[in-house]
Amino acid sequence: MEELLEILCELHPDVDFESCTTLIDDKVLDSFDIVTLVAEIDDKFSVAIPAGELVPENFNSAQAIYALIEKLENE
Repeated sequence: MEELLEILCELHPDVDFESCTTLIDDKVLDSFDIVTLVAEIDDKFSVAIPAGELVPENFNSAQAIYALIEKLENE
């Protein structure tokens, strides 16, 4: 989780990613951020996120993103 928080903080240092649960709903993360985030996750975690998983509920919080990473690591 710490590595994910580092990636997110590089994108938006002013956001409290540990408590925010509306990253997509409140437009904290935009489409460019998601593309960057998916690439960084692939690099750091060796996990490819399929297009079908690119839905708001998977990216609305750091916890949701990390849960997605863990799910994909175990597939």
